[in-house]
Amino acid sequence: MQLSPAHHDERLTAPRSWWGIAVLTGLACALMLLPLGTLPLLAGLVGGTALAGLLVSSYGSARVRVVNGALAAGDARIPVAALGEPEVLDAEESRAWRTYKADTRAFMLMRSYVPTAVRVEVTDPADPTPYVYVSTREPEALRAALLAAKAGPAA
Repeated sequence: MQLSPAHHDERLTAPRSWWGIAVLTGLACALMLLPLGTLPLLAGLVGGTALAGLLVSSYGSARVRVVNGALAAGDARIPVAALGEPEVLDAEESRAWRTYKADTRAFMLMRSYVPTAVRVEVTDPADPTPYVYVSTREPEALRAALLAAKAGPAA
């Protein structure tokens, strides 16, 4: 299925190493229950791994989409009409906007394991949010989708 230029859909999944940490957490739970016997050991292994896997999965389930004239980043839905020019940030510039350049009023969907991002000024005068910062593995595609959605259905 070919997506239109005004459409972008990306899931910011957790890195594989985090899944390994989830398994190690399950092993640690199993070892804590080892003195109680075999069944508690297995319950700790299964339960600890499942709980840690659930946490990794929920954190890694953030989606970034541009659809129907809106930027959907995590739980936020922002109409592209309220956004300015999107700025693609490389790894160094992304780190700067996540740290010392950051504004506490900004909406930020950050994932430290995603090195690049897009920053977009919020142009709505009624909104106190100065900008939107969105981690993305495809910053050029997100920028193009935002510009195409802003241009309207003719794009």
